[in-house]
Amino acid sequence: MFPERSWTDQRIENVLGNLLRAGVLLSALVVSIGGAIYLLRHGHSPVDFRVFRGEPADLRDVRGIIGDTVAMHGRGIIQLGLLLLIATPVARVAFSIFGFAQERDRMYVVFTVIVFSILLYSLLGST
Repeated sequence: MFPERSWTDQRIENVLGNLLRAGVLLSALVVSIGGAIYLLRHGHSPVDFRVFRGEPADLRDVRGIIGDTVAMHGRGIIQLGLLLLIATPVARVAFSIFGFAQERDRMYVVFTVIVFSILLYSLLGST
């Protein structure tokens, strides 16, 4: 019924390129929306550069970022966009595992799983 499409190197490269493009564009869109909301609400606030104020505690973990995004806080939406930007290459590595498995290239599957494990540990295990 449907023609069988095999996973060739070219097809995998095309999917990976599209995945990276979509991730970066989505991230830029989310950050832009968050920036616009932040400027609309806080654009006229006076700025004091003598005192350093870091990120609020609620923007330091995923649960807080999602809560601020749902509440339509500009900073939370910006942070969500940055999380999407960080997740884009991680998704690329995850898809690479799938692609190499479809090609039955076991050596690259093993290496990519190792890289993926290191990425996940650095993102999740260091907290």
